Amino acid sequence: MTLTPFELEIYQNILSSIAEEMGVVLIRAGFSPNIKERRDLSCAIFQSNGDMIAQAAHIPIHLASMSFAVRAVLDMEINDGDILILNDPFRGGTHLPDITCIMPVFYKKKLEFFVASRAHHADIGGLTPGSMPLSISIDQEGILISPSKLYKKRKLNKKLFNEILAATRDPEEREGDFNAQVGAIELGEKRLLETIEKYSLKKVKQAGNELLGYSEKIMKEVIKQIPNGVYEFEDYLDNDGVGTNKISIRAKVTINGQRSSVDLRGSSARVRGNLNAPYSVTTAAVIYVFQCLAPSSMPLNSGPLRVVEILVNDNSILNAKYPAAVVGGNVETSQRVVDVVFGALSKAVPEQVPAASAGSMSNFTFGGVNPRTGNNYGYYETIAGGMGGRFGLDGVSAVQTHMTNTLNTPIESLERELPVILNSYSIRKNSGGQGKYRGGDSIVREYKFLSDTTVSMITERRKFAPYGIEGGGVGKKGKNTLIRKGAVSRITPKASFKVKKGDSIRIETPAGGGWGKPK
Repeated sequence: MTLTPFELEIYQNILSSIAEEMGVVLIRAGFSPNIKERRDLSCAIFQSNGDMIAQAAHIPIHLASMSFAVRAVLDMEINDGDILILNDPFRGGTHLPDITCIMPVFYKKKLEFFVASRAHHADIGGLTPGSMPLSISIDQEGILISPSKLYKKRKLNKKLFNEILAATRDPEEREGDFNAQVGAIELGEKRLLETIEKYSLKKVKQAGNELLGYSEKIMKEVIKQIPNGVYEFEDYLDNDGVGTNKISIRAKVTINGQRSSVDLRGSSARVRGNLNAPYSVTTAAVIYVFQCLAPSSMPLNSGPLRVVEILVNDNSILNAKYPAAVVGGNVETSQRVVDVVFGALSKAVPEQVPAASAGSMSNFTFGGVNPRTGNNYGYYETIAGGMGGRFGLDGVSAVQTHMTNTLNTPIESLERELPVILNSYSIRKNSGGQGKYRGGDSIVREYKFLSDTTVSMITERRKFAPYGIEGGGVGKKGKNTLIRKGAVSRITPKASFKVKKGDSIRIETPAGGGWGKPK
């Protein structure tokens, strides 16, 4: 006997609230600004086969890809009380700073579920502080953790843990963030077992299966409303920072009844720089677009993946293999995948699709020795831009869009903890694309450094502007500049360099494109 819609909603609320509570624990117990302020983290619940059945409203790039991480540990011997850890992008991860901790949930000595947390750690080693270098190999990006046991039957694997901490520039901060992740999934295990005791294992497992089927059904109806046909779109990444320019990302979306195929095989081959994306990242970006077309009542889980086929070439920019550099693929290439799939669908259902948003997370990392403490540090943040205009609505200004859902680091927190001052933080006026519905304006953020510092930048939409649709204008491109002793010089979209005490970096992020011809 199937659950009633009312019962299904109750179970969906219960399971998603567990994931939300896990996230609260991770934020409250987090050590670094990246977790406690920016909230660059995600938590979710999975069936024993790795299918995600519930998630919190955290980071899109994490959530659809976390099932790959859970499936990567299934061939290991798993015992009650184990905690598995990984960041390997070629075995379920995204890029090395995103570390996933996974805990099995046993009931009456049988593995029934998994709970997991993923957090972006502000430094995990590699060429430059913040672990977002202009790399040409994964080996330059930090410590690579293949699926391993961080805890064995609730006992810490000290050798592995110490190896991870030793690879980072701020082991004390990393230890604090790891403890927060472990606390979050231990809370998830506890809450899930309490739910099983209250409602029965049979009911909870049934709810998981039916929630997957319900989301699959809704996605079929979403696709059914799109006219049958083949829709194509192409856009470009600026460059990979090491010599490859105008990198093509191309989508051919086929709608056939209640199913869709997204063929990305016309995209670029693997590049030398760090814009290569693992298949898990590509999958997350594609399914995110289709989830945006669904009603907000649709449970967010693995169900929609059953009716959306994703095709990529092996060892390409969208299906990277070892030893490809991938740290930028997770944050920048994923955004362009979103842009091209939306662009293709705009030819079928333009009133359901926004113009291009910023299209870049404008990744900014810096670090060195903090003169206040004498300790090494690494800091990372993504910087908001403008949202694309939508049918009936202007785009939102100064907001994180698409595959990122983080917050900014408050100025007070940034200046309290790091040797930096924010000279300015404002909306970039009139930067959004013109249109019947204007694109959202982006922002300006300028940092002044109080000590000699190493800086790395991985940014996009500095050469190719966010597009408008239905006659809308493009959003303004982003711009990065260095201000040194009053002299202003342009910084390339991908750059790694040293700044001196008193230097400033000004980042103007891309704005949203416009929707429809201007009135």
